[in-house]
Amino acid sequence: MENAIVEYKNVDISRAERIVLKDVSFKLRKGEFCYLVGRVGSGKSSLLKTIYADVMPAGGEKAEVLGYDILHIKRSQIPFLRRKTGIVFQDFQLLQDRAVKSNLRFVLQATGWKNKSEIDDRIDEVLTEVGMQNKSYKMPHELSGGEQQRVVIARALLNKPALILADEPTGNLDPQTGYHIVQLLHKLASQGHSIVMATHNLSLVEDFPARLLRCEDKHLICCE
Repeated sequence: MENAIVEYKNVDISRAERIVLKDVSFKLRKGEFCYLVGRVGSGKSSLLKTIYADVMPAGGEKAEVLGYDILHIKRSQIPFLRRKTGIVFQDFQLLQDRAVKSNLRFVLQATGWKNKSEIDDRIDEVLTEVGMQNKSYKMPHELSGGEQQRVVIARALLNKPALILADEPTGNLDPQTGYHIVQLLHKLASQGHSIVMATHNLSLVEDFPARLLRCEDKHLICCE
């Protein structure tokens, strides 16, 4: 597979000294959308967390993400990996004490942006990309669940990531809203972002077909 931005070969993943996935091998190429499915507790979230170095693999032959060797990554390198990786959480994790624009400004400033006009321009760009350009002044509690998730996707896009990891992004949304969120993620993949979306909602997989990775019996099964 050409242009692989994620490549795992025979990687073991453990939590609390218990192996949750073993001999994980897969590749993800630029601009590819991939579903990660499996039962609750099957290892989906653990796998995603190794990709952005929140959980370190227990061992393996190769675990490379965006040019970083996850098996031997230095702590000082992890923030740079995460700047290239957008993360979309199920429970939003927006700062509740500030408006949408301030939430996004906080992330940019924390990742080294200093020029105010460049910060404002980038915030406007990502909010427009997710259809939230008129909601920048709103507080998170004033937004619907779908609107909050769009803001979370905008936040993930701020540093122009090559890779977006979405962990059950529709889990707290009604079916119609979830449909629109997955539609948006597929649109982003068509624009060149590589996306891995963990989900247990197989109807979304049927509505928006893409490559499937399945966590089952402590193994990752690649369904092309």
